[in-house]
Amino acid sequence: MRRILLCLLVLAQGALAEVYTYVDAAGNRVFTDKPGVGNAQRVTIAPSNSMSLSPPGPAPTAPPNEAPAPAPSYQLLRILLPEPDASVRDSAGNLLVTAISEPGLHPGHGYRLLVDGQVIGEPGRSPVFTLENLDRGTHQLAVEIVDAQGRIVERTPSQPLHMLRISLAQKRQANPCRRDDYGVRPECPLKDKPAQKRDIPFVPFL
Repeated sequence: MRRILLCLLVLAQGALAEVYTYVDAAGNRVFTDKPGVGNAQRVTIAPSNSMSLSPPGPAPTAPPNEAPAPAPSYQLLRILLPEPDASVRDSAGNLLVTAISEPGLHPGHGYRLLVDGQVIGEPGRSPVFTLENLDRGTHQLAVEIVDAQGRIVERTPSQPLHMLRISLAQKRQANPCRRDDYGVRPECPLKDKPAQKRDIPFVPFL
């Protein structure tokens, strides 16, 4: 053990001094830095590997393992009025559309109405929409909830609506135009007003 410790000590000092070795009278291998002892021979030691060490920096910290907050969601969004596949009869083509969501509208969100796939108006906090002069025929209605960036959060399935508008001819047939109605009622244009008959004065036969 003593011999091993001596070897390590000598090797550790190899960069500072030359090392010599010899065998003493007892047959032990001896290392020394004195070349003149016995028949000491010089030991060749390979240079040691060296590297510069940078000052230790702060230990890297693992990113926090936090899941992002879930986006607000809705359990229900549907159109209350009109009912799916409803037929609405209105001579002016006016229609009231109402929707409901559960839960209520989250902050920063808004309702908007689509008719035949086209957005009608701007999103708002009210789920009630008023349409005017909707063309006669079948239309597709849908309501969306959008966020502040206009991204769709929730959407109802499209549902059909049948708008029944009475034509002017049908109105005139149901309620014939009178002389004072021409130029007043849309179905009684002034150009259709019949000419007034002039009474021919009675001339006695002479």
